[in-house]
Amino acid sequence: MKRINVVGTSATGKSIFSRALAEKLCLHYIELDNLFWLDDWQECPDKIFFARIEAEVKQAKNGYVIDGNYTRSIPVKWAEIDTVIWLDLPFPINLYRSIKRALSRALTQQNLWADSNNQESLWRMFGRDSIVWWMIKTHKKNREKYLNMMNAAEYQHIQWIHLKTPKQVEQFLDQLDSYEYEM
Repeated sequence: MKRINVVGTSATGKSIFSRALAEKLCLHYIELDNLFWLDDWQECPDKIFFARIEAEVKQAKNGYVIDGNYTRSIPVKWAEIDTVIWLDLPFPINLYRSIKRALSRALTQQNLWADSNNQESLWRMFGRDSIVWWMIKTHKKNREKYLNMMNAAEYQHIQWIHLKTPKQVEQFLDQLDSYEYEM
C-alpha cells in the first residue's frame, strides 16, 4: 500500500499531478485545500482540519495520494507516509502559472473546491490575500524548508522524489504508464 504526499509551492501543478498519480496507481486522492477551506475563505480550525485528514486517510483502504503542504499537519498526514514527491519548479514558471491560474479562475468564477463556496476574483488576485503574492512570498521559503526536511534525520524513513522541471514531472508520470518506475 502506497502513502504519498505531493508538496510544492503554489502553482507547481500539485493538484493536476496528484490526481493523475492517484488515478494511475489506483489510490485514493486527498486534496488538503478542499479539507481546509470553508465557505467565504474561512480557515478550518486545526482540530477539525486534522480530523478531516485522519478520516480521509482511514477510508483509503489501498493507499492514497495527499495533495498539499500545510506544514502544521505533518504529524497527522505523515504519520504513515512512505513517499513525498516534491514539485520544485523554478520561480519564473511558478510566477507565470500562478498569474495565469488566478486570472483564469477570476474570469470563470468557478468554485475552487468541491466542499466550499470559494472563487477567485480580480480584487482578490491583486489584494493582500492573492495567491500570486503568496507564491512570491513562499517560493524561496518552501524550497529551503523542503531541502531541510529531505535531509533531516527524522524524515529519512521517507522516500523523497524531487522533481525540478515540468519535463521531469511529465516523465515521471509517463514512466508509470510504461511500468519502468517502481515506487
